[in-house]
Amino acid sequence: MLKLLMGKLGLRSILFAVVVQILVISAAANIKNLKIWPMPLSVSYGHRTLQLSNDFVLKTEGSKYTDASGILKEGFSRLLDVVKVAHVVDANFSYVGPSSVLKGIHVVVLSPSDELQYGVDESYNLTIPAHGNPAYAHLTAKTVYGALHGLQTFSQVCHFNFTTRTIEVHQVPWTIVDRPRFSYRGLLIDTSRHYLPLPVILKVIDSMAYAKLNVLHWHIVDTQSFPFEIPSYPKLWNGAYSSSERYTVADAAEIVRYAGRRGINVLAELDVPGHAQSWGTGYPSLWPSKDCQQPLDISNDFTFKVIDGILSDFSKIFKYRFVHLGGDEVDTSCWTLTPRIRKWLKQHRLNGTTAYEYFVLRAQKIALSHGYQIINWEETFNNFGNKLSPKTIVHNWLGGGVAQQVTAAGLRCIVSNQDKWYLDHIDTTWQDFYSNEPLTNITNPEQQRLVIGGEVCMWGEHIDGSNIETTIWPRAAAAAERLWTAYDKLAKNPSQVTRRLAHFRCLLNQRGVASGPLTGGGRAAPEEPGSCYQQ
Repeated sequence: MLKLLMGKLGLRSILFAVVVQILVISAAANIKNLKIWPMPLSVSYGHRTLQLSNDFVLKTEGSKYTDASGILKEGFSRLLDVVKVAHVVDANFSYVGPSSVLKGIHVVVLSPSDELQYGVDESYNLTIPAHGNPAYAHLTAKTVYGALHGLQTFSQVCHFNFTTRTIEVHQVPWTIVDRPRFSYRGLLIDTSRHYLPLPVILKVIDSMAYAKLNVLHWHIVDTQSFPFEIPSYPKLWNGAYSSSERYTVADAAEIVRYAGRRGINVLAELDVPGHAQSWGTGYPSLWPSKDCQQPLDISNDFTFKVIDGILSDFSKIFKYRFVHLGGDEVDTSCWTLTPRIRKWLKQHRLNGTTAYEYFVLRAQKIALSHGYQIINWEETFNNFGNKLSPKTIVHNWLGGGVAQQVTAAGLRCIVSNQDKWYLDHIDTTWQDFYSNEPLTNITNPEQQRLVIGGEVCMWGEHIDGSNIETTIWPRAAAAAERLWTAYDKLAKNPSQVTRRLAHFRCLLNQRGVASGPLTGGGRAAPEEPGSCYQQ
């Protein structure tokens, strides 16, 4: 009898183990069928369906955040707009009973502050019950910006029912626990090679929020044009392409305000000393000579007074902790070939290489005096990394392996290697964007923490308002999941997320964002007639 009992118990244990294994396999398969992008940290769901009430409401009882500025209320209003945008909602609730209606969402924010800065807590927990009288979704977040991410996720589990003409939430009950992997998840736009009208920039910001990107890197000026108003030096924007292709201080403030209310910081870039020929249109003394117009004249104190004035004006608009000072692709030959500058270099015992170092470090000191921490392109590290301010973040772009060297030197790093994360490289596929791992070959946990995130770069040589969206999306979304989702939740093979990314691409289209298909690289066109979800 004892042997028989033990046999039964052993059999039960084996059966239990088999059932658990089946459930694990089933859960893994179900995760692949989810339509949320980027993938949350933890997800569980059921098989019921609820309809959103016609008067779907926001509740905030118990929240420490008073929403005096209206950020949460506006986020809730945008939620309603995006879930209803694809179809006219003409709800017919005769099909359903009151127990199948979701009355609203109850949001509890634990911090009273809405300060937006690098490292702000963006985590959230979202639950959607299968029952309730009345039923409410529940969203808890440390900050209002985590709550905004939770609302974005909620919007992605909403679907239009063509029979009832209602918005439904499928697969309830939902339990989602989520937080970002990296605190810096950026997208660069370039307004110097082509002017981008204000509505275009604001629309890019909206699309960033859908993918949970949180830094708009604004490469404002360059060799070709200086479209930005600088009150301290008002002739600088004489370097704009035309009098109508300019940004006023108020325009810039609106971009910062608009982005901030969506949880997105704006990183301003002032690229020095190279990429600055347009500065001299208004102030020719910034050129080394009339015939040799960049880098900026290192021998002229006026150069550094202008940089100081620009950064002073920036500090009144751009409140992000960091400012980008460029420092890339500096050809010092205009300094060494111009007689008066060559004489100055000799007096200061500098050559082209050491003069480049001198200029970058002097610009860094000016930025530090205005309360900024500095981001520089990687050439500064490659040439004189041990001289950089310890508050410097090195922005990788030339290729792989740089982050490993930067973090080993104890500096922070942002990854944007051009072979994988440059959107203007239109032959680079979304699979390449998805597979690019910022922590490649960095195994030391302390050094891993020095990689603050990554950024996809939309350089503007061949980009303007007519094609920027189709060049950014959907490839930027592939990088967005790499930067948001926990490493062990990322697909090892991009083919495993194709259906889910295709769904997100179609969702962008439904929301009015001109995302290209997954086939091909940037600015790809549909190959033939067919469903959005198959392209």
